Order: sequence, then structure tokens, then C-alpha cells
Amino acid sequence: MIVLLCPGQGSQKPGFLSEWLEITAFREQFAQLSDVISIDLIKHGTLSDEETIRDTAVAQPLIVASSIASANLLNLVEISGVAGHSVGEVSAASIAGIISNQSAMQLVNVRAQAMAKASAASEQSMAAILGGAEEVVIAKLTALGLSGANFNGAGQVVAAGSKLAIQNLVSSPPEGAKVIPLSVAGAFHTKFMAPAVDELQTFTSSLELQNPEVSIWSNQAGQSVSTGTEFMALLVGQVANSVRWDLCMQAMVSAGVTGVIELCPAGTLAGLAKRGMPGVEIVALKSPADLDSANSLIARLGK
Repeated sequence: MIVLLCPGQGSQKPGFLSEWLEITAFREQFAQLSDVISIDLIKHGTLSDEETIRDTAVAQPLIVASSIASANLLNLVEISGVAGHSVGEVSAASIAGIISNQSAMQLVNVRAQAMAKASAASEQSMAAILGGAEEVVIAKLTALGLSGANFNGAGQVVAAGSKLAIQNLVSSPPEGAKVIPLSVAGAFHTKFMAPAVDELQTFTSSLELQNPEVSIWSNQAGQSVSTGTEFMALLVGQVANSVRWDLCMQAMVSAGVTGVIELCPAGTLAGLAKRGMPGVEIVALKSPADLDSANSLIARLGK
């Protein structure tokens, strides 16, 4: 049983698209997706610097378009499911057939701009916490007025909140843990993003939704979702609530998943899966050279 993993923000690196764009099918679809939102994503994926592609309004559409275009280079008929991390849920919704590719790009564009606007309303930030007992980590966050934005499994929690509180966390880490500040200007997946939720609810109310054609898991609690309406509601609410990727990985293992393929831009979720999904075979599409391994895995373990 093969599941596709759709990466979230932070996976992109300058120039990561250069090799992918040499594949005609990838370049053609990527250009079409870029045209939907009138943003030159080809330029951003090849020439733009790190600061530019870290901008939420650029990063999120860039990641979603990359994931969708790379997925379509695989034998999707043999795929049993899909799951996305944070903005990766937009890619997952498209791949699962809940929304069209065009709607996915429009949705991620609205999402990115709404989150960027909410981020600019105050000084916000995030930091990764590695190690430490989870109850000790959560207690520390609570004391500082911070939230657990991402629970990524394998002892990794991402904290989010005011910039000052994040600075205090970095200077005084939880016992037994290491804190790494992240280069973001927003407190994603916290109450700070409530205005973005309102905008997304308005936008998604007009979308045409279908029920998923394959299994799909939600970031809310790792649950499998059977209707497009429910998944979209959870996707919208997820912007201001924790991403429970740890529970998604547990649910996929419990469902009998034997192999996962992380779509472009790959690396982060594959690394988490190595620690959080023992015994599951993993391929990360870091470059086109990984396509043969991915399709070989699908041939062996697909439905």
C-alpha cells in the first residue's frame, strides 16, 4: 500500500526546480499551474533567492504546484492514499480528486496571501524544539504563552507565537531539549491566523468539492476522511490549529501502509517517516533521478 506525502512550507530551496523543468511533462503542467494565479513560479523555483521563496505568498503556491506536477510523473493508478503536511493538504486535496488542480492553485494563493496578511499584523515567529519530554515541552510553551504549531513526531515540536516569546524560548529551552529559531515571520497554526481562516471559509464556500478517490488523512488528528466537504472544513481550520503529523504517521502505519513517496520538494517528510514509520519503505523525490526508484516502489507495493 503506497501513500504519497505532500510537503509543507520550508521544504523549498533556491533553484530546486531547475532539473525538474528539464522534463517536458513537468514543465508544461507547472507552467499551466503557474498561469492560474499569474505568478511566475518557474522564475521563483529557479532564479529567486532564499529570502524571496521564503515569503509565504511565494512559497506556498510554489510548493503546491511542484507537488502536483511531480505526482503526475508517477503511476497514480496504483496509489492507495495521500497525506499533506500543512499547506501540503492543498496538494493532497487535488491529488485525491477533492478539488481540481486549478482550484488548488486558487486556494493556495488565497491561503498564502491571507496568512501573510495575518502575519504582518504583529511580530510573530516560530522555533523547532528537538528532544525533551513532550509534557515538559508543552508546559514550557504554556508558561511562555506559546502554542505547539506542529507535532512532527520523533521528538520534534514546532512552537509558534509572539516574536518576544520565541526569543525567550530560544534563550531558555525546555529541559533536555534544543531550540532552533525558524526563518519565518508568522505564527502559523495558532490563534494569530484566525483572520486567515475567515478569508478561507469565504473562498472555499464556492468551491466544487468531490469525495476523495483514495484514502486521505487530516492534520487535525490523523483521521482518515471520507468526504470532500469534511476534508475542506478541516483544511481551512488547520490554518489556526496544530498540525498533528505524528498522528498522521501513526494512522498510516495502522492502515497498513508499506511504502511512502514524498513529492517534490522532498526531504523533510521522508526524514520524519524514517523515524516515525519504522518498517515502511521510503522514497523522496529530491530530483528527477529519484523517479525510477519511486515507480519501482509503486510497481512492487502498489494496489
